[in-house]
Amino acid sequence: MSKIIVVDDTRAIRNVLKELLDLNGHDVDVASSAEEGLVLIRENSYDLVISDIMLTGISGIELLRIVKQELPELPFIIISGHASVSVAVDVIKEGAVHVLEKPLDMNMLLTQIKFALDNKVTAVANEAVRKPQRQPKVKIGEDSGSPMIGECKNMLRIKDMINVTSLSNARVLILGANGTGKELVAREIHRLSNRANKAFVEINCAAIPSELIESELFGHEKGSFTGAYKQKKGKFELADKGTIFLDEIGDMSLSAQSKVLRALQENRITHVGGDKDIEVDVKVVAATNKNLVKEIEAGRFREDLYHRLSVVIIRVPSLNDRVEDIPLLAKFFLKKLCTSYGIGLKTFSDDAMKMLMSHNWSGNVRELSNIVERLVVFSGDEININDIRTYVDEEYDRLG
Repeated sequence: MSKIIVVDDTRAIRNVLKELLDLNGHDVDVASSAEEGLVLIRENSYDLVISDIMLTGISGIELLRIVKQELPELPFIIISGHASVSVAVDVIKEGAVHVLEKPLDMNMLLTQIKFALDNKVTAVANEAVRKPQRQPKVKIGEDSGSPMIGECKNMLRIKDMINVTSLSNARVLILGANGTGKELVAREIHRLSNRANKAFVEINCAAIPSELIESELFGHEKGSFTGAYKQKKGKFELADKGTIFLDEIGDMSLSAQSKVLRALQENRITHVGGDKDIEVDVKVVAATNKNLVKEIEAGRFREDLYHRLSVVIIRVPSLNDRVEDIPLLAKFFLKKLCTSYGIGLKTFSDDAMKMLMSHNWSGNVRELSNIVERLVVFSGDEININDIRTYVDEEYDRLG
């Protein structure tokens, strides 16, 4: 049984939350103010604090700050009537593990409570959000099994945005050059969301012929076109209650764009060749390496769709703009590849690592991964500067 304290100056909300949490097997105390809540927190051993952000007297944020100073390991959930992305980012930087918007979705609340209690957000994890030069709130990297590696300022900001964005159904547009890891950002948003146990459905809009993209997205009825031998569900249907990732959306045809816009506006789609509306509930994440503003000016992308998709914009930096992350990335790929090949763990000499850091990474993280694999295949136990010159620089000399 977990012991939880609810701090809210509205009696009805306190009573509802206490009743709900009692029914779900928790031991619940309530407080009508931050001052009262702080006394109880200091006198008891709680597993979780849930507090409104707007309180009479000391605010919920001030309570959060005090609690984090005294009990940094204690998970803290904020509820707010105005949980904008900017407010959520600020609150999470102070150490909250989640921000929930009023009126509360009780299923969402229970999900986030379970997440906080199961993961036992530690002092290190909470301090990390508040002090990004350490580790972010949710550890995203080698130890967590996630492929997102990086501790530079830009990457820490992206991780903060992922943590916040995953709490809502806000649509996300990920911008960045090829090979920077846009898909990894999309997958991390899904993994940290309350949709994580549902489907993550990806579609590469650039890889599908324009005449087939609508069928892929929305499905089709039997006989609706040549080759349509049976009814087929589209990606939106397959992603229902989960996340759909529209990769390279800047390459989507205008015809398909108009139907995606309708799907976003009405939360419903229609099969190609059909006349029945099908309701869908999906979190939409899109990505592109193109400048969509210029695409709009050229008449190749719908401005209204751009505004629908870009509720939250995440810009993924090139590898040349995060050189300090190269040692982390190179070592991560090295360990992963040595394990995959079934060989002992190799190492980089200091000179070899410095040379990797001075390289021009036009192909970004994807290029680094490929080069590390080449070095694993051809180098000895220690990858040295001669290996870099032989298997990296000479290859580029031949190409250029």
